[in-house]
Amino acid sequence: MRILITAWNRAVIGGTEKYLQALVPRLLKRGHAVAMLFEFDAAEDQPMIVESAADRPFWIWEDLRPSRGIWKKIEAWKPDIVYSHRLLSLDLAKMLLERYPSVLFAHDYLGTCISGRKCHTFPQAKPCNRTFGTPCLLLYYPCRCGGLNPLLAWRRYKSEMERKSQLANYQAILVASTHMYCEFEQHGVSASKLHLVPLPIPDPAPESPMRSPSSLPSKILFMGRLMDFKGVDYLIQSVPKASRQLGRRLELTVAGDGPRRQHLEQMATKLNVEVHFTGWIESRRKWDLLREADLLAVPSFWPEPFGLVGPEAGWLGVPAVGYAVGGITDWLIAGQSGELAPGAPPTVQGLADAIERALREPSHHARLSRGAREVSRQFTMEKHLASLEPILRSAGRPPAG
Repeated sequence: MRILITAWNRAVIGGTEKYLQALVPRLLKRGHAVAMLFEFDAAEDQPMIVESAADRPFWIWEDLRPSRGIWKKIEAWKPDIVYSHRLLSLDLAKMLLERYPSVLFAHDYLGTCISGRKCHTFPQAKPCNRTFGTPCLLLYYPCRCGGLNPLLAWRRYKSEMERKSQLANYQAILVASTHMYCEFEQHGVSASKLHLVPLPIPDPAPESPMRSPSSLPSKILFMGRLMDFKGVDYLIQSVPKASRQLGRRLELTVAGDGPRRQHLEQMATKLNVEVHFTGWIESRRKWDLLREADLLAVPSFWPEPFGLVGPEAGWLGVPAVGYAVGGITDWLIAGQSGELAPGAPPTVQGLADAIERALREPSHHARLSRGAREVSRQFTMEKHLASLEPILRSAGRPPAG
């Protein structure tokens, strides 16, 4: 097949881009022709999804407006299918849908939530399970769904309603978790069009024997962007509680950066919690930190669409704790691959209790480690492609002749 992959940015910024970076060479190896269309280019110092090469052409939307011949370039390449990933421009999405059969991988809540966060933050943080519609506009300020600007809320409401209307024009819509399947089913996507296709671990660490269980597991790791809805402030508050309940010292490492870092550092100092902030880390350092950790914390109180960091940790036998929200429960199975805290609403004490359960008994922690490793083996690129390719073939244009 001739597959045109679209995404908003050529830079590797998050999980979607890492997935595409790993997917493209695998599709080429399996005999497909692949081209890419990005809304924005990467900066010179950023890692890129694709480099310039004869077997993987790409175009930048911001540099090639329609008047400058972008459609002529794409038409000349003759794609059979568009495989779309999080386009910000509604106009670009519409033009692609009008010209080519298209498959959407819904990595987030665009088209089903006014802010894209799918959670309320007032009077307390908790996931939102509403169907997107006019009441969302009315609740945007009282529930603190996003910012406080009413004009911005109105603009977002209109754009997301238009994005929701576009869903009917895709030949297929793919989601990574049971939670996201229910989300799009709730928003009117038919079962014949909706497909559950779990994301693969893009760059798994080399296979290695199970590590020896720690006599007193105590090292907790968080990896991710430091945003308010990621729940790291809850995690920092829960660690001393869990430590007191266990009767031993726990170590917390926070790997990542973001707008909440300074606030979190100040919180840790004020609460006298020893936290090591690493800042952004490269892929090799990520695996090193996971090998050193006894437990991964995924304290998001927004419903993560999937939460790939969990299966990545499980690949090395690191179990997880987190709130029972969103797609996390597809891989974080209480008592098997980690421990869950109640998520409606999430609380500091609930997370502390989950940490205690995971770390109290070395024998139980060892069972969780084995379970996390077993669960993670479901999320390979081979299994992903076995589900993806038939969907793309069925949705695409039939071969010429």
